[in-house]
Amino acid sequence: MVCTTALLLAVVSPSAGLSLDTVREFLTREEDAIVFSLIERAKYPLNRPAYDPIHLGDGAGPGRHLNASFAELFIRESEAVQSKAGRYQSLQEIPFFAYRVPFTLAPPYNFTRELYPAAAFINVNDAIWSMYFNELLPLLAKNGDDGNYASTVDSDLACLQVLSRRINYGRYVAEVKFRGDQQTYTSLIQAKDRDALMKLLTSEAQEDVVKRRVEKKAIVFGQSITSDGPIETGVSNSSGTNFKVDPSVVYKLYDQWVIPLTKQVEVEYLLHRLD
Repeated sequence: MVCTTALLLAVVSPSAGLSLDTVREFLTREEDAIVFSLIERAKYPLNRPAYDPIHLGDGAGPGRHLNASFAELFIRESEAVQSKAGRYQSLQEIPFFAYRVPFTLAPPYNFTRELYPAAAFINVNDAIWSMYFNELLPLLAKNGDDGNYASTVDSDLACLQVLSRRINYGRYVAEVKFRGDQQTYTSLIQAKDRDALMKLLTSEAQEDVVKRRVEKKAIVFGQSITSDGPIETGVSNSSGTNFKVDPSVVYKLYDQWVIPLTKQVEVEYLLHRLD
C-alpha cells in the first residue's frame, strides 16, 4: 500500500549545521506538534466508513477500481499536491506515496543536505502507516460516525506527517552520533552488528525522560482553558481527570512505537553509513 521515496541526494557537507543540541531541540519541538495533532484528531469519532474501501465501491467514484479507501485516496491526492508545491524537497519530509511530480508551485530553495547519501533513503513509513491505523487510531478516537470524513482524514494526514517526520528524523540522530564517535560506530557497522548498534544507541534513562515529558505535555495541552481556569472535558483517565487525549495513550505512543521505530531507523541508517 505504502511506497518508499526516491530522493535526490547531495553529498553531506562536513560543515553542515547538525549537532546533538540541534537534534534534541528538533525532537523536543516535534513533541508539541505530535500532541496537538492527536488532540485535533480526537475531536472526531472513528468514522469507520472513511477507512473501508467498500464504501467507495458503489457508483463510479475513483475508488471503485482502486480497492482503496477514502482515507488512502485523500492522503495520496493531498501528498501529490504537496509534492508539486515542493514539500518533499526537504529530506525531513517523506511522503507515504512516492511521486515524480514537477516542482513548479514555489520558488526553489537550497535545503541543506546533512545526511549521508547512501543512507538517506531509509524510512519506516510503512510501519508508521500500519501502526497509526491499526493500533493508535482505535485508542485515540471514540466509536461513532458523524459524517465529517474529509476533516477527519485531513487530521489523520497531519498526524501521519508529524509522526513520519519525528520518527524518520532518526537518520539525523544517527548521523550526529556517528560523527561524534566514528571509530566505535565504524567497527560495529563493518561487523554488521545490529544488536551492538542498538545497545549503543539506547539510553533508557533519557527515553524515560522523553516519555514522561510527552505525557505531561498531553496533560497540559489537553485541558480546556477559560478565564476561570481549566475545565475538565474530554477523555477521563484513571485518576478521574478529563483530557482531550488520554495522556497514557501519548505515553504508550512513544513507549511502544515512536522511540522503538526511531531507533530502528537509526540502526538501518548506520548500516548504510559506510556504503
